[in-house]
Amino acid sequence: MIRLIASDVDGTLIKDSTPDLYPEMAAAIRELKKRGILFCAASGRQYESLRNVFREVADDIAYIAENGALICYQNKIISVTPMKREHIKGIMEMLRPHYGRCEAVVSTTRGSLIESKNQEFLDLLTYGYHNAFRKVEDVLEEQEEIIKIAACQRGSIRELGESLFIPSWKDRVKVCMAGEEWVDFMDKSVDKGVALKFLQETLGIKREETMAFGDNDNDIGMMYAAGESYAVDTATEDVKSAAGSICPGWAGKGVYQIIDAKILSQVLTVQEH
Repeated sequence: MIRLIASDVDGTLIKDSTPDLYPEMAAAIRELKKRGILFCAASGRQYESLRNVFREVADDIAYIAENGALICYQNKIISVTPMKREHIKGIMEMLRPHYGRCEAVVSTTRGSLIESKNQEFLDLLTYGYHNAFRKVEDVLEEQEEIIKIAACQRGSIRELGESLFIPSWKDRVKVCMAGEEWVDFMDKSVDKGVALKFLQETLGIKREETMAFGDNDNDIGMMYAAGESYAVDTATEDVKSAAGSICPGWAGKGVYQIIDAKILSQVLTVQEH
């Protein structure tokens, strides 16, 4: 019996960079809660952005935010994994010469720090992601605990990410593509799969009682941590290889389709008989 469902958000559950969850999914989450099944939003997004997406059911779900660097449940932070200061300094020094081509979001447990003066990018964070952020001149002068750095290039950051950012840091931190437009840097120990296992252990839920959905490389760990795993049909080949099955993407409401067919409708059919 499934007791925990974890889903990536951008590119899996909803269209990248958009702020709204569709009504059928919100209704499904409410029904899952009634049946004792916990839904978990697992994303590279910050916590406040995720709470906005799931605003109709925000207090009914768990959150694996910042790719697992921050885990929240019942309005409480239950796990935080900060980055090392020397890594933060080195990554920022690498990213800054590319400002204009790409931008950086530096995450803390209380929102993001932004050096960018690009109004289009600031509007994306404000109206697309609904991020909580504070503009600063130099993030390295701030005293807040930093849990993730994300580089963004509208359209695609893949060339820059795979040719420079990822090779430069893959041996020192956890760095990966997080959608077509983002490269994420976290502490080496941070992974959505590790976070999902932490949540399982905290709540006493087994791997075989867990279902997971994803589309990009930062979701691979979740595919292995769940007994029943699905890559959406637009996922990378590595995610599809790690997943147990394939389902429709966000445009076809694949996450909802699987939950409805495998859990909600199935249980209702049994009850009717």
